[in-house]
Amino acid sequence: MRIGYLTTVLAVVAVCSGWLSGCSSSAPKASSQPLDIMDLVDGVDVRDKLYQQYDDWRGTRYQWGGQSRSGVDCSGFVQLTYTRVLGSWVPRTTLLQSQFGRAVNRVDLQPGDLVFFKTGFDTRHVGMYLQDGDFLHASTTAGVTISNLDEPYWQQHYWQSRRMP
Repeated sequence: MRIGYLTTVLAVVAVCSGWLSGCSSSAPKASSQPLDIMDLVDGVDVRDKLYQQYDDWRGTRYQWGGQSRSGVDCSGFVQLTYTRVLGSWVPRTTLLQSQFGRAVNRVDLQPGDLVFFKTGFDTRHVGMYLQDGDFLHASTTAGVTISNLDEPYWQQHYWQSRRMP
């Protein structure tokens, strides 16, 4: 009886191991680095979700304090994207967002990381990193758009980057 029980347990372990290894055999991205919590949201790549958000909001005009398709500001766009699309919470203002999460070096940016800029004496701007230097944001001049960190304006005003929890 004891051998039959042990055989049954081993069979169950073998089947479960097969299921688990089958699930992990197709990694979502080829990288030697471990996946970050923000790499996948509900089984979908964060970058893909951000590009979909761009498609949905492209050209929405900038409106200070706005958080709707009739007008949105940079920190409001970040907050609603994190809440509605990425299923996570971030503070509402750029100042509080710049103090939330953990600092990330610019060379280590991953999709969904927040990038911050000092655009004036006491003015800050925020966007969400996509890939290859591109970031999604609500621009005062172009509305919801994609820009690149290497563009002279953004390069000159880059301040910091943060990874949200």
